Amino acid sequence: MRWSAGAVCLAVAIAAAGSAEAQSARRGRGNQDQQQSGQQQVTKKEEKRFPLGQAWIAVSLNNKPLTGGERPSFMLDEQFRVQGFGGCNSFSAVAYPLRDQGIAVGPLALTKRNCDKGVSQTEQAFLMALRTSAKWDTVVGSLVMKGPNGEIKFERSL
Repeated sequence: MRWSAGAVCLAVAIAAAGSAEAQSARRGRGNQDQQQSGQQQVTKKEEKRFPLGQAWIAVSLNNKPLTGGERPSFMLDEQFRVQGFGGCNSFSAVAYPLRDQGIAVGPLALTKRNCDKGVSQTEQAFLMALRTSAKWDTVVGSLVMKGPNGEIKFERSL
């Protein structure tokens, strides 16, 4: 079989075009794969872990600063037991960190000291906000707990 020069050039041109299209398709698919994996990396956020075994002292309740030496504080240990001080009384409870930075705090066991009226009101508001906290987050070394009865901001304590 004899091929003319024009037929050979046409066959080479068709083969080259097919090869270029295949490479372009592979590159496009590669770009799509890279874009999809990049989207997966962006949407898959690393789950934060609740800071167990660390002591926290309250610095604000509902965006109002808490001052003085008797500020509320707490610590959640590895067995999910909370030990703390409300400003007048000591308390304990169980608390379970949940997915998506949720938290469930159980009923509080509380000592029954008599305190100044202002201290007792602050303690009651703090304990209510803590008990009903539903979400938590760590922001620049601070712990923030939020729920329907308020927001508490904590700093690490010694």
